[in-house]
Amino acid sequence: MIDHISLGVSDFKRSQAFYKAVLKPLGFKLRMTFGEASGYGVDDHPTFWIGTPEYSGPIQGAGTHVAFVAPDRKSVDAFYKAAVKHGATDNGKPGLRPQYHENYYGAFVLDLDGHRIEACCHLPVAKKAAAKKKAAKAKSKSKSRR
Repeated sequence: MIDHISLGVSDFKRSQAFYKAVLKPLGFKLRMTFGEASGYGVDDHPTFWIGTPEYSGPIQGAGTHVAFVAPDRKSVDAFYKAAVKHGATDNGKPGLRPQYHENYYGAFVLDLDGHRIEACCHLPVAKKAAAKKKAAKAKSKSKSRR
């Protein structure tokens, strides 16, 4: 089991603001900062860290992919919207990814340093929401038949 993961960033303050906004829909909060390192977590334990690298040179994000679990599909959508609003590049709009499994709903972005960041939900659409959608569709069909 992994305790935490850290990503190197090129502009700490900008990335700190980015991740604060982007992770909020997923239930993460900024839990700890010291120097140029910040840890975010759902509870008091920071599981995702960003910081200025301890070495010099360019940030290499091409091989990095971090996927955060979202509690529902609405949170995946909110993650994506916040990420793009705060400077991320689209790398896959929110939607089903049936190639992974029938209920895999994810959104993909490249963060400010090119790291591939994802939010995903493995749950099916809530039964109540699906039933409501089905009822609205049936009502619409009955109106069009009149």
